[in-house]
Amino acid sequence: MKSYHIVSRLAIYLLAAVLFAFGIFHFLHPRELLVAVPTFLPGGIIWVKLVGAAFILVSISFVTNRMVKLAAYLLALLLLIFILTVHLPNWINSGNEESTMMAMTNLLKDTAIFGFALHIAASAHHQRLDLTDDD
Repeated sequence: MKSYHIVSRLAIYLLAAVLFAFGIFHFLHPRELLVAVPTFLPGGIIWVKLVGAAFILVSISFVTNRMVKLAAYLLALLLLIFILTVHLPNWINSGNEESTMMAMTNLLKDTAIFGFALHIAASAHHQRLDLTDDD
């Protein structure tokens, strides 16, 4: 089982790198992401930066292996909110084929990361690099 733990850790590090990049992007280009904030939420650009900070904090949690279960469950909750309030409405209300494909791509991407976050949270007791043969 040694290789399983190493591959699992590498997968989590890869997700952490992607989340960190998404988080930085939220701070570098908040105006471009503002269109994704639902109109019923007051505060506008604050939500973009808050989500960016959340992505960065989750990535740090995953890399440092601290508070992984909490971070992964909160990431899953955040992604579920995105799926239900941003991506699903965009997909349902898309006006042309290009918009439909982009909305579906984002919906599927966040659904996949949502599933991976739940998996990480559920198996957080295996988060340390463990080179023993037992589970």
